[in-house]
Amino acid sequence: MSEALRVGIAGLGTVGASVVKVLAGKAAELTRQCGREIVVVAVSARDRSRDRGVDLAKAAWFDDPVALAKSDGIDVFVELIGGADGPARACVEAALDAGRHVVTANKALLARHGLELAAIAEKNGVLLNYEAAVAGGIPVIKTMREALAGNTVSRVFGILNGTCNYILTRMGAEGLTFEECLKDAQRLGYAEADPTFDIEGYDTAHKLAILTSLAFGSRIAPDDIYLEGISNITQADIRAASELGYRIKLLGVAQRTEGGIEQRVHPTMVPTASVIAQVNGVTNAVAIETDIVGELLLSGPGAGGNATASAVIGDIADIAKSRPGFQHGPVFGRPADELAPYVRAPMRSHEGGYFIRLTVHDRIGVFAAIAGRMAANGISLQSIVQHADGDNGEAEKTVILVTAETTEAAVRKAVEGITEDGHLTTKPQVIRIERAG
Repeated sequence: MSEALRVGIAGLGTVGASVVKVLAGKAAELTRQCGREIVVVAVSARDRSRDRGVDLAKAAWFDDPVALAKSDGIDVFVELIGGADGPARACVEAALDAGRHVVTANKALLARHGLELAAIAEKNGVLLNYEAAVAGGIPVIKTMREALAGNTVSRVFGILNGTCNYILTRMGAEGLTFEECLKDAQRLGYAEADPTFDIEGYDTAHKLAILTSLAFGSRIAPDDIYLEGISNITQADIRAASELGYRIKLLGVAQRTEGGIEQRVHPTMVPTASVIAQVNGVTNAVAIETDIVGELLLSGPGAGGNATASAVIGDIADIAKSRPGFQHGPVFGRPADELAPYVRAPMRSHEGGYFIRLTVHDRIGVFAAIAGRMAANGISLQSIVQHADGDNGEAEKTVILVTAETTEAAVRKAVEGITEDGHLTTKPQVIRIERAG
């Protein structure tokens, strides 16, 4: 049997502690599967005295995670610190430069610096594994990087943030407001005290940027993503979607078009009968459309200590199974220096149906003006629903429009015109309708 694989872990929060616990508890089984032992020989964290519920007596302690990353006493460095820069970036760069394999769950780091880190890893012939960075316990990275070899991907999309999916699920099932659901998510630990990173779509965008690079062989482009969060979704939208046969999900969508690659994160209406509409709670799902296998949907726990730890351990096990002289595959599916420049498709060329909710003054001529603006921009309507409001003491109506397939530019121009006409009492709501499996 080969010598033990020596692992050093930086970051002993929920995920790090779970990794240590599982590696110890499943040691014999992992040894049989990998053909060698996997042993945690060193760790690093901010607080040495904290009780993490795991036995660290045999592991060397490093106060400086960079020193751990450079240590000759480890074969694999596991980065679970978090953050796009600072200690996390310094550690990973140091480990790769020192010829150590790296496993990370850090999507922010990869979205921002993945290209340069991949170049270092490939130059030094070591692995940079990151299954846990996208969709938690779902093996989407391995699927796209290895299992779909030979397939040409045309579109990848999915629910990539458990916090947002939990909130939207509760709003739909229980009639709660966004604020009520967010507060409950924070109480349960699904959302941070400052939830902006999740609810405004940044977390989803980082994950989508990584998937886009794998799908299309392009350089990572986290700043070229159209971004909308879910904080403006109301019960009026949830109810209207249900009446029309849809559910609202926050989706990350990347697709290849004639004009380049389109990346977008925004609330989306998906048909109630679609598989992705049934993905509820903190569960994640990723759909991959290809020319050979067709559409593949992967679903499972997208966050949490055990789910993320499972992905981290899978990456460590892959390294344990490799042998000296083994030629490692590229980090992002093709060599870093061969990744194509990212060409952003014009967002306004996107085509599809739209849900438009307008709260307007209840007066003669308003509806005709709305219809006129739509017609002037070449927009056909599939359905029109009117509701009388007036809850705030004013005579108002809610007008809900569902368009046939049209362009983003046409919809935005029509809504801008309706706003300029002075008919609206509140900000208009526009939600895309996505075809989904």
